[in-house]
Amino acid sequence: MISRPETAGWRKCLLLLLLGLSLAFPVFAQAPPSQAPTPVIAARAELARWSDPLDALGTLKADESVTLSAKVTETIESLEFEGGERVEAGDVLVRLDDDEAQANLRAAEALRDERQAAVNRLAQLQQRNLGVRADVEDSRAQLRQAQAELESLQAQLDNYQIRAPFSGEVGFRDISIGTLVSPGDELVTLDKLDRMKLDFRVPETTLGSLEPGMSLTATSAAFPETAFEGEIATIGTRVDPVSRSVSIRALIDNPQRKLRPGMLMEVTVTLHPRQALVIPEAALIPEGERHYVLVIDEDSDAQVARRQVKVGERRPGEAEILAGLSAGDLVVSHGVERAHDGERVRLLGIADDDTSVRALLEANRDAGGV
Repeated sequence: MISRPETAGWRKCLLLLLLGLSLAFPVFAQAPPSQAPTPVIAARAELARWSDPLDALGTLKADESVTLSAKVTETIESLEFEGGERVEAGDVLVRLDDDEAQANLRAAEALRDERQAAVNRLAQLQQRNLGVRADVEDSRAQLRQAQAELESLQAQLDNYQIRAPFSGEVGFRDISIGTLVSPGDELVTLDKLDRMKLDFRVPETTLGSLEPGMSLTATSAAFPETAFEGEIATIGTRVDPVSRSVSIRALIDNPQRKLRPGMLMEVTVTLHPRQALVIPEAALIPEGERHYVLVIDEDSDAQVARRQVKVGERRPGEAEILAGLSAGDLVVSHGVERAHDGERVRLLGIADDDTSVRALLEANRDAGGV
């Protein structure tokens, strides 16, 4: 058993040993260093144009579309198009063989001239009191009949030339010279594509928010990077009793003629346009049904404060703030998970339309700050 004096000696030796270690290795005696400020990227709450989106799927139609056909039975003499090109209103697209019609027209012209000469002779005889007035009237009636037959043949002659009724793009050429065509045979399609009709359906519950002239955007899988602007032209007069939806027709300008009839479009109608306070959606901290943000106090050495906000509508990457923030407030948008209420942060930069988050990170990485 160790005596009490020996125990006291061991304690004294242990204390001397620890003192020696602290003198030999000062690092063990130092206090832990203070935590460095958390690097973050911020964004300002800004007023921006905002609207409530109404999404739908629609189908495109040409502003004007027609399938041209013959009005007479005859063979094709010439084709004035190759397919796919633009033509102007009045351009001849197909010529039919009109030899017989031309011969009939010349015969009618000769008959008209003969009747005109007869009228002139009888009129001269009547002036000399050598003719009967009734003969003159009969001759003039025959002349009018001949003139009417001539005009009828001239009108029929137009049926041998198929013209474009409006300016547009012709479709494929599926006919050849010498083909015998009859009334109703499809010869060529013609579409006016500089403006398109977009038909889609929306729930009847949105009728109170829609009116002609409202703007919309439409996108297509064929051109995913392009948003086509348009506006509502007509709202259907009837609601489908089965789907409880109403038809909407919009007009979209298509000056480059990228869009084609039959294309499927994703439509977003702009409802309730307004000025809204907007922040990046990444700045929100959700907790149940509540949302918070970290506001940077620029006058207090970049200290952050946790603040509850009321969130309105959202759109990709952005959120509308109804209460809790003011225009110009600086909020943490990247680094939210590392920053805490009451702490100081190191601001790497402010992201906006001209400065991306990637650019800020690369700039700080090059400077050795990240």
